[in-house]
Amino acid sequence: MQGTQEKHKEDTTTMAKLTESMTNVLEGDSMDQDVESPVAIHQPKLPKQARDDLPRHISRDRTKRKIQRYVRKDGKCNVHHGNVRETYRYLTDIFTTLVDLKWRFNLLIFVMVYTVTWLFFGMIWWLIAYIRGDMDHIEDPSWTPCVTNLNGFVSAFLFSIETETTIGYGYRVITDKCPEGIILLLIQSVLGSIVNAFMVGCMFVKISQPKKRAETLVFSTHAVISMRDGKLCLMFRVGDLRNSHIVEASIRAKLIKSKQTSEGEFIPLNQTDINVGYYTGDDRLFLVSPLIISHEINQQSPFWEISKAQLPKEELEIVVILEGMVEATGMTCQARSSYITSEILWGYRFTPVLTLEDGFYEVDYNSFHETYETSTPALSAKELAELAGRAELPLSWSVSSKLNQHAELETAEDEKNPEEQTERNGDVANLENESKV
Repeated sequence: MQGTQEKHKEDTTTMAKLTESMTNVLEGDSMDQDVESPVAIHQPKLPKQARDDLPRHISRDRTKRKIQRYVRKDGKCNVHHGNVRETYRYLTDIFTTLVDLKWRFNLLIFVMVYTVTWLFFGMIWWLIAYIRGDMDHIEDPSWTPCVTNLNGFVSAFLFSIETETTIGYGYRVITDKCPEGIILLLIQSVLGSIVNAFMVGCMFVKISQPKKRAETLVFSTHAVISMRDGKLCLMFRVGDLRNSHIVEASIRAKLIKSKQTSEGEFIPLNQTDINVGYYTGDDRLFLVSPLIISHEINQQSPFWEISKAQLPKEELEIVVILEGMVEATGMTCQARSSYITSEILWGYRFTPVLTLEDGFYEVDYNSFHETYETSTPALSAKELAELAGRAELPLSWSVSSKLNQHAELETAEDEKNPEEQTERNGDVANLENESKV
């Protein structure tokens, strides 16, 4: 019995060890699988504020954030105003508010304003006729009504339209026995003129807006960075598709990039000027044919320390603005576009589009957006300037002058240490004598 019990205990112990070892193996396999598995671990959904508060290196490694445009390629600003409580400010400038509305709302308001005024004054004309008793003496030839041939609300509504629009069919006319009608006629005529001036003026301004003129002002789909006259430059191309030119055209550019100050203040979408020739006058354009706008990347440029490898990692946007007056109307026109980091090509140039034909120049807009690759260093402008500074030598430098400088230094050292020189000469002489012996 004792032997059987001891054997049973040994079997139980052995099974326990086997179970423990299998458990460890399984746990080790699962841990290795968790470590080596390429499947991404699903993280719990967090509120937007919590996601924004995550460390920047974690958010960059685990998620690829899409760059949100501040200005779209078609020039429309990608900004929505929310939680505006002082809405009465829109009513104080009702004319601009109506002009800024979309066409469908503008036409709806245009029709509603006229219809409401016609109905309102038609109701008043009908009330005057009803109060005076004209409705009860419609077929009485001895009765002088306020408005002849007005026998109901429909006829009063038609008379209101004829009065406000000054149509005057001659079938319904006001008589001189109705002073209240004469006063109402004056009020409706003046008010109708004001409504006509306001609504027609609003429609005219909306039709003549130069926004559609900006549709024929085109920007290149990409911006490029390459060498020009020995300097690293950022370039983009603009053109005008119409034969009527833009007068007093000017170009400017803004860098949209969030920054953090030395005090720790975070400034979202900070705007920095990009010099495109303001001090030299190159920003004022004669836009007859497509032009390449160039920004020299120098110490004042926000791209001074950005290299080719660092450019895709930057979260920035370049907004370009072209302004000028429409030659046909004299109204100011503005066209906008933008470039994000994925739309900036390093080491490329624009393909020429202007050719000389028989007696004129021809622009090939099929090649307007085309670029070709060119030899461009991948270093930043700062690094290129440092390399150039190390390799640069004074203009007055020459080999002979350099040797003369060395000779003068040796002579000065000899004059300062004559004794040491004598000892050296003596040592050399002794060594020569010893070698002879």
